[in-house]
Amino acid sequence: MTLLQVRDLSKSFGGLRAVNDVSFEINKGEILGLIGPNGAGKTTVFNLITGIYRPDTGQVMLASDNLVGLRPNAITKKGIARTFQTLRLFPNMTVWENVMAGRHVRTRAGFWLGVFKFKSEREEEKHIRETSIEYLKLVGLEHLKDELAKSLPYGDQRKLEIARALATEPKLVILDEPAGGLNDQESWELVELMRKVRDMGVTILLIEHDMEVVMNISDRIVVLDNGEKIAEGTPEAIQQDSRVIEAYLGKEEEESSWHF
Repeated sequence: MTLLQVRDLSKSFGGLRAVNDVSFEINKGEILGLIGPNGAGKTTVFNLITGIYRPDTGQVMLASDNLVGLRPNAITKKGIARTFQTLRLFPNMTVWENVMAGRHVRTRAGFWLGVFKFKSEREEEKHIRETSIEYLKLVGLEHLKDELAKSLPYGDQRKLEIARALATEPKLVILDEPAGGLNDQESWELVELMRKVRDMGVTILLIEHDMEVVMNISDRIVVLDNGEKIAEGTPEAIQQDSRVIEAYLGKEEEESSWHF
């Protein structure tokens, strides 16, 4: 079943066409990789899907809901969570508190319930704490729950950001270069974590420059170059696609990460 539909999406900044008539679909329970050389428009597509930018043309549909024009917090409530290329944790809050912050979008208690600590609010607070621990267990950080987020090694901070995104109970989680800055061991731990997330029933859209990670985890891959979709298919098909090879190998060596 199709979960997300991106239809004829376009976005310009001044005279620069960053995304040009991009269309693709993500099926429920799938891991879709979105790749392309630097400047291909990948993060812009993410920002269009999550409401940070509004497209000039096109639609973004989550099941039957049109997301265009919604604010990012409303899109999160609809069921899309994301991480960022640059970590955006609350560094002076504990690991546990960071994940509980992600639960805020699913809370029902309002201001007066919080002030007077009614029974329903106390029960909800207990549920938030318990559920947050379960997400920390999923990523292997429950033993660090009382540590400040800024004290964690970089790889664990990446895991914490994923746990916080999952705490919003998303249908789709969007990961923006989660393997960036990780060593080989941490990258493979990330691959295993993404498989666990997919097995929970959460669909994944992944931007990643580490081709070994992308090719090993993705069910399908969409390739962008200069803001346009140039290929779509299985990892095996993408590796053999002449347009994709040209897009990567035609760039300067320092910008290319076409390694398998």
